[in-house]
This record gives sequence, structure tokens and C-alpha cells, in this order.
Amino acid sequence: MPVAVHIKDFTLAFGQQTVLRDLSWTIEKGQHVVLAGKSGSGKSSLAKAIAGLTKGTGEIQVFYDSSSSLAPKTVYISNWYQFTNLEGDRNFYYQQRYNRHQGHDTLTVHAELMHFAEKEGLDFADIEKKINSFGFENVQQSQLIELSSGEHKKLQLVKSLWQKPQLLIIDEPYTGLDKKSRIVLNEWLDELANQGVQLLLISNDQILPSVINSFVQIIDGKVDQVESLADIKQDALRAKKELPLFLKAIPDTTYDHVADLKNIVIRYGEKEVLKNISWSVKVGEKWLLQGPNGSGKSTLLSLINGDHPQSYGLDISLFGNARGSGESIWDIKEKIGMISPEMHWYFDQQATVWHTLASGFYDSIGWFIDVKFHEKKQIEELMDFFDLTDYRDQLLHTLPLGKQRLAMLARSIIKNPPLLVLDEPCQGLDTVQAKYFNDVVDELCQYGKTLIYVGHYESQLPDCIEHRIVLERGEVLAIEHKVENVL
Repeated sequence: MPVAVHIKDFTLAFGQQTVLRDLSWTIEKGQHVVLAGKSGSGKSSLAKAIAGLTKGTGEIQVFYDSSSSLAPKTVYISNWYQFTNLEGDRNFYYQQRYNRHQGHDTLTVHAELMHFAEKEGLDFADIEKKINSFGFENVQQSQLIELSSGEHKKLQLVKSLWQKPQLLIIDEPYTGLDKKSRIVLNEWLDELANQGVQLLLISNDQILPSVINSFVQIIDGKVDQVESLADIKQDALRAKKELPLFLKAIPDTTYDHVADLKNIVIRYGEKEVLKNISWSVKVGEKWLLQGPNGSGKSTLLSLINGDHPQSYGLDISLFGNARGSGESIWDIKEKIGMISPEMHWYFDQQATVWHTLASGFYDSIGWFIDVKFHEKKQIEELMDFFDLTDYRDQLLHTLPLGKQRLAMLARSIIKNPPLLVLDEPCQGLDTVQAKYFNDVVDELCQYGKTLIYVGHYESQLPDCIEHRIVLERGEVLAIEHKVENVL
């Protein structure tokens, strides 16, 4: 068959580290490939090299079909979506999404799509049905800064799939997507493949487009083709270690409820994001917060985290105190350990692993304060517990995603807080990594902690969850107690 991609003796290094060495690989026309395997093996680096975004030595050729009606180009969709303000700047801060008066610094979703259509010579009518089937029609007038991580992923996918390139490369296509959206995406990818688009997906997910017919992994910098996804080598199970002693100390709580919200309404202009929400979280309870993309989950969490400016004046009590009764935002954050996709996005790009953990003592996105002796000891203990000691001086964002998430979890528990808020903490992790992460969460929760956990993947949840609240379009769809099987 004709060749679509030809790679010969390709070597890629970053500084002193060689990621890919003398790699050769041929992808034939009609092959729809899943590139999977261990974290940090070089999957994303190879995909970027094929797309012309990363330079190495050797030969990479992409052959386009001049007789095809599809665009003769390669489109690469990165794991995370990055957007800019109207001046082309990416200098956003974590809480900016909830500050309505600063939201107009970015385009609306509809304006972004229209601008993209003009730039690429596309017709908006060609994408309208896909927008609706993707559940993306209700955010067309929202500012880019206001979107959740799942909604940003949808925007990223819509723009790329709209182009119908001859070669489409997607790095972690399902990150942040709810269950229904993952099904819709797979159907869309099957449709594009049948029209001639060639697919290269970087994913360890089990549910894939039906057209996928080739499975590849990278081992020791070389390509290894296997028969099925089951043959892909995963990271080895981590040996269980004793939890550091300071994390076994049950947090001192003089209150019965971590959070008590009554009849909460959040509006942005005429748009209601949360509609008459009431929710009570008692000390020691383990909650699962679920709902489709854009249902209001992140906004609800922002009220508990103290990040939302509209929380003042609402009927909200946190840790036994009515919101606005004199406590500061830092009094609230001191009692919370948090992970979220947005926090990870906006985290200080100059932070090392050691600085990342240290910043958890001060609830800062960066690290600016000298830590005390006992705090340094806790940092060292957690780095050893999560096998991060060898990476202590490495920049966080240069680590494989699995290790980044472990560092962020370590940051969230460094002060042994009474409440853990884990918003989609396993995004982008494979099954083995997610299980290890959630096993640690289960162990932490044996020592008096309250948990609020957000997760779309039913197979990637901790066992300790007892209660569930489900949102849809800003309303409570269901509250269930003593959930025995969250599936």
C-alpha cells in the first residue's frame, strides 16, 4: 500500500536526555494507529515530530494524496488546550475564570470559531450539527476564560476535526470529556476515517474508534508494533510504602460540617450557572461529584475553595463558619488540599518538583517563601513516598504527566488538610497510574479526611466513596447516600 508516513533513523534529544534513538517506522495509507505505552516513553515527542513541531535528526516524511479532497496537511491536537486573550497573551491567573468583570479579555466561543473559520477558509454551517451533538451549543456566548477543562477540550477538538486534514494526530483525545462526549467523539473519528482522514491517537484508553487497526508502543526509544491494546506494556505496579507519619494524624475539627450550601444561585449576566443548589458535606464523608461537561461542577467547587467572588452574600458555611463572617480566603484554603486541571494549567512553569510541594504550605501557585525545618522534612518524606526524590530539582512541567500528577497530589496533602478536593486528578493517566493514585487517596482517607472527588471515568475512582451528587445544566440531578457501587 502507499506510504503515509515514513520515518528513518530519527533521533530526538532534550539537553542531555535522548528520548528517541535511531527510530524507524512506516505508517501505510489506511492504517489508523493507536500509539500507547508507558509514561515518558516519548509518545508525544514522536507525534510532535511527525507534525513538524519538534526537530530532531534523521528523516521524517509525510506523503499527502494530491487527488484527495481533504486538506493536504497534518493537524496535531495537544493534550492540553492553550488559548490567548485579545492581545495574544496567555498570562492568565487561576481564579480569573470566576471574575466576570475580567472575563471580557477573551473572545466568546462563537467569535473564536468564526475567527478560526475565516482564517482556515471554513464554513460554520459544516460544523453546527457536530457542535450540537457534542453538547457544545450552550457555551457559544461564553468567554474562553469561563470554560471548564472539558469544554476547552471540546473546542480544541471541534476546531481540529473541522479542518478534515489528511493526517490527524490527537494526543490523549478523551482527556476531560464526559462519557457521552467520548462516544460522540469516537463516532466522529470513525466518520472522518471513512472519508479518508488518517488517524494517529496517543491513548491508553480501552474504548476507541472502531476503525483503529494498528497498535504501537515505544520501548527504549524504538517503535514496537503489537497485535492489540492488551499487548501494550504498562508502567509496573508501584511497591506499597508506609504512609508518612504526619499524614496519619487525624485533622483537628471542631465543626460538624465541612461545607453547607443552601439555595445557591450563581449568575453571569443573564446566564445562570448554578440554579438553587443545596448540598451538605459532613466531616469525614467521601463524596463523588459528577455531571456532564459544563454542568457547573467547577463553579460549585470554587465556592467551597473560596475562589469565587460571588460566594459572599450567599448562604454558605465552610468549616463551621458562615461565609463572610470574618474568615479570610487563606483561613479557608489552609484547611483544603486541592488538585484541578485549571490549577495544573496555571501552575508556575519555573517550579521544580521540590518547590511544587513547598508551595502547598502557602497555597500559592508559585513558591516565594522559605520553608521551616519541619516542613522541609515533610517535603522529603513525601518525595520519597511518591518516588520523586530523583526529580526534586527538575522542572515540574518537564516530567511525564503521571509524575506531575503525583507531585500535585503530594502538594495537596503536604499540610495534612481536613478536606481533599480532587477535581479530575487522573486526567491523562493510564489504568496502572490511576489505580496507584486512587489507592493512595483511599489510604489517606482512613485518617479522618473528608473527600470531594470529581471523575468522569467510572473505572478510575477510589474505593472509599460513599456519597454522590450529580449536576446537570447547573441543577442537582441526584444526591445518593451510601453508594456501594459508583458504576
